[in-house]
Amino acid sequence: MLLPPPACSAPAAADRLPASPPSVLARPTEAPPGDLGSSPLPLAAPQQAGTPSAHADPGPTPPAGAPGQAPDFGAAPGHAQAASPSSARAGVPEEAPAAGQGYKATPPPVPALPASDAAVSRYPADSAPQDGPETASGHVPARPQHPTGSAPQDGPETGPGHVPARPQHPRDSAPHEGPETGPGHVPARPQYPAGSAPHDGPEPYPTGSAPQSGPVPARGHGVPAPQYPSAWSAAEQPAGAGREGEPAEAQAQAAIVPRQKDGTARPRVGGVGPVGPEPAALPDLLDHPDPAIAAEAAAVENLLRCWVRETGLGGPVGTLLRIPLPASGSALLVAVRHWSLAGWHRFSPPRLEGAPVNAPALDAVTLAALIAREGNAGGRGGADLVGRVADSLHRTAEFIADRRERPAAPAPVAADLFLTSEQSLLLGHPLQPDPKSRQGLSEAEVRRYSPELHGSFPLHWLAVAPAALATDSAWTERGRPVSAAQLLARLAPGLPLPEGTTPLPLHPWQARDLLQRPAVAALRDAGLLTDLGPYGEPWYPTSSVRTVHRPGAPAMVKLSLGLRITNSRRENLRKELHRGVEVHRLLRTGLAEHWQAAHPGFDIVRDPAWVAVDAPDGTPVPGLDALLRHNPFRSDDDAVCIAALTTPRPWPGRTTMRSRLAETVTRLAAATGRPLSAVAAEWFLRYLDHVVLPVLAFDALAGIALEAHQQNTLVLLDRAGWPVGGRYRDNQGYYFRDSHRAELEHRLPGIGSASDTFVSDSVTDERFAYYLGINNVLGLIGAFGSQRLADERVLLAAFRRFLGKASNLGPLPARLLDSPTLRCKANLLTRLGGLDELVGPVDTQSVYVTIANPLHD
Repeated sequence: MLLPPPACSAPAAADRLPASPPSVLARPTEAPPGDLGSSPLPLAAPQQAGTPSAHADPGPTPPAGAPGQAPDFGAAPGHAQAASPSSARAGVPEEAPAAGQGYKATPPPVPALPASDAAVSRYPADSAPQDGPETASGHVPARPQHPTGSAPQDGPETGPGHVPARPQHPRDSAPHEGPETGPGHVPARPQYPAGSAPHDGPEPYPTGSAPQSGPVPARGHGVPAPQYPSAWSAAEQPAGAGREGEPAEAQAQAAIVPRQKDGTARPRVGGVGPVGPEPAALPDLLDHPDPAIAAEAAAVENLLRCWVRETGLGGPVGTLLRIPLPASGSALLVAVRHWSLAGWHRFSPPRLEGAPVNAPALDAVTLAALIAREGNAGGRGGADLVGRVADSLHRTAEFIADRRERPAAPAPVAADLFLTSEQSLLLGHPLQPDPKSRQGLSEAEVRRYSPELHGSFPLHWLAVAPAALATDSAWTERGRPVSAAQLLARLAPGLPLPEGTTPLPLHPWQARDLLQRPAVAALRDAGLLTDLGPYGEPWYPTSSVRTVHRPGAPAMVKLSLGLRITNSRRENLRKELHRGVEVHRLLRTGLAEHWQAAHPGFDIVRDPAWVAVDAPDGTPVPGLDALLRHNPFRSDDDAVCIAALTTPRPWPGRTTMRSRLAETVTRLAAATGRPLSAVAAEWFLRYLDHVVLPVLAFDALAGIALEAHQQNTLVLLDRAGWPVGGRYRDNQGYYFRDSHRAELEHRLPGIGSASDTFVSDSVTDERFAYYLGINNVLGLIGAFGSQRLADERVLLAAFRRFLGKASNLGPLPARLLDSPTLRCKANLLTRLGGLDELVGPVDTQSVYVTIANPLHD
């Protein structure tokens, strides 16, 4: 069973979070609602003295009393040392709170939601922006006009979704009546106005309940140390050596492995093994100069994390985890670098129990084969898993090598912060067994189509005759409808389109595959499709690979792509195309306006138009379709998906892999002179307020749960790096609760009939708890812990307190607080089962297992 959380007295009522770094941010003015034409993001703040830009190359971070330096393995092949230039941005001042006030969020209560079944356009004639779909009542005030010299004069006004960024306070404005936030301290939650959240929730910890983590015991006799490649000897590293650029506090935490003896609610099956090597004394293989070894380490850790979670394996004994392999008559011995309550464990390479002392550690492909024997009983899924792990491993090594050689993004990617972050997800999700598999692509295609390699390409275009056309659009400008065909014509000006036809963009790989299919060839022979070939300026793949972005374009394009990426082939389903337009229409009935009255910094990225092809009998032709997604992001809008924020990657001038999250929190701590753990806790609390709270409120208000996993969730950062808002994106991931069917149908008659979006409340609760609770928030907590930025127990306590305050926002807060176990998607078992998560009923698309709830007392 899990050990109890650390002792922590309840913060006094007057306590607030510690002061934030100096910053001044924009405040919006009132404006009528309307189109989604301009960016809904907060205006950047001007750089203050002593507060470095969150986007600038940090350069080497000086260690603060570090006991040891990062291991020096020499320059990796082709590793560039050049620093990237700073990104200067400007803004306008905002009134700061009085001295003594720390950060506090005061969202107003969610107002009552009147039913409405018609969108109301409030734009006066000719006042709306020209390049986006109209949101009507869902609009959020535009950016204010700035006095001369206070802000750039040549950018677009901020449109829907704008939120004033949180004022940053100088250090001496922090409250002086409470203790400083330090390691182990749980900051007081922001105070809510009357009626918006309960104030009588339980305190996070009873006094004296914390486990006392101690130093990792020394390696026991008779246990060989893991074998490292020739130029990499564990003996060369000083005990407790820290990673490059980390302060002393982070290095000290590296010598601690929490003594959780049971990671799940199931009986411990790991067995007792000998005491393992001291993980803090071992180098992190992710930093190895050979990209193949770094990729191997990442792949092995992903497989082990998945297997430990999905099989209910208990925690380590000391620092060594024993994993039984009954189907092979053996077991694995794994040294634990970090044991995570949230599941983001860190492991050293595994070894077979009883293997000779000089035997090498297991590689990822061998490990995948052993796991497949245990979990697949000889089915085809095992061989498929091994092949995909091998492909993912090869691609990851290629991505690491390329990014080390070219750590700075090329133009025009470097000039677009959103695109830069979308192309930074090198390792993928830490609980996917094969996150970077691209089976079906040639080597040349991998370089063209991979966001990790800064790929770009023109789209392939077809012309669709009216008899084969299927389309819908809810995009409006100045109150007037804009068809998908009109939007596509803007994206490809000058396209030689036959008279009366509609353009259809395809991914080049998809075009090559589709044009060979007999059904598509028959449509071409009948004159219903015309192949126009590649045309236009290049587009850039985002983190999903199939959604493409072009800086400055009014829309992104979500394309069908028949490759298997993670758990499915990524071809659009017709019901998903309907769903995107349906949600946009629903939000325009007044729903968005009422939701954003309480949460103006959060919005849903809209998918208001699509075009596709039907066969002569009226059935959809799979793979011949494209969805148009509104592009709300300006080039200087720092919108980062959580998966990209938390994944380690190379940095200019560094020899170690670090995440954007680690860079941001470390920089904020250095700029403010506050402890790293205190800054991490405040960052996390702001994230809960600006991103998680609005998602909970949307479910409570409308009965719609969002599939807000880490790749679908974007956090908006101000110039210093603090969360100030968020976005949700995905036309697939909506769960309309059956219990709210009547209200939603009254608001938008016919809703769900074409999109197949209504789901039972029981399935909705299970999936919402996984996507928002486990994948998103607990995954973020795990990233903080595994990257030595904060104590996971402290952040879990803060999350409990947050959920207690939000207990009136739907059923999820109580479920996360009160359930001893939670249902969790098992990506590895889903892969072994050969399932496609986009095919079949929503309750059987993936394998779900029961895991212990780390939030449950």
